[in-house]
Amino acid sequence: MSPDFLDGNTSFYPCVCSQNPGGTEGDKKMGDADFPKMCINTEWGGLGDDGSLDDIVTSYDTEVDHNSINPGKQRFEKLTSGMYLGEVVRHVLLDLTRRGLLFRGHVSETLKTPGIFQTKYLSQIESDKLALLQIRSILQQLGLKSTCDDSIIVKEVCGAVSHRAAQLCGAGMAAVVDKIRENRGLEHLNITVGVDGALYKLHPHFSKVLEETAGVLAPQCTVTFLPSEEGSGKGAALITAVARHKR
Repeated sequence: MSPDFLDGNTSFYPCVCSQNPGGTEGDKKMGDADFPKMCINTEWGGLGDDGSLDDIVTSYDTEVDHNSINPGKQRFEKLTSGMYLGEVVRHVLLDLTRRGLLFRGHVSETLKTPGIFQTKYLSQIESDKLALLQIRSILQQLGLKSTCDDSIIVKEVCGAVSHRAAQLCGAGMAAVVDKIRENRGLEHLNITVGVDGALYKLHPHFSKVLEETAGVLAPQCTVTFLPSEEGSGKGAALITAVARHKR
């Protein structure tokens, strides 16, 4: 049986190239479980716009949403996308500082500036190879005077935000692949996922957490993640498909 192919960009939106039992006989391929193939773009960035994610949305997420160009829209994207994670972190740091728990309680103009804490800083700060002094150096570049204790707290905040994002993406991926397995009536499904996006490829822990989460929540599916070398979302799925076809 051939695998299916998913792709995602920085926000990890999958495009599922699946086999549909509802297709026509002319579309079927012998030796491929007699299922015709089709491609579905899940567009899950808007998941939660109906309030279904309200139980996991924090006050920091709400602030990011209210200050975005599309309040109330793309709620799942705002929880998982590299475009928003840095801003979520900034709001957490701002709250901790106002409560006197960070940066000696000094709320700088830098910390109040939207977009100043880019997601690339999460990847740098969470690197296992980075010492606290190097984290302090990054914060100083942002105009944030910190102590070693501040650096530890900032690293914990970055880790919590990125870990949650990866788990949410993993949960979404698990739901998709397990639904494919159920629809086919299979006890076990092997599937390949083509992935694109800087967050998945450059963050030191995001990919591992995502893959582990998908494995835990969809134990009857074996998911192989294949990062694309270049190109954006749709190209990732094509690259995966071509790579699989050449095996």
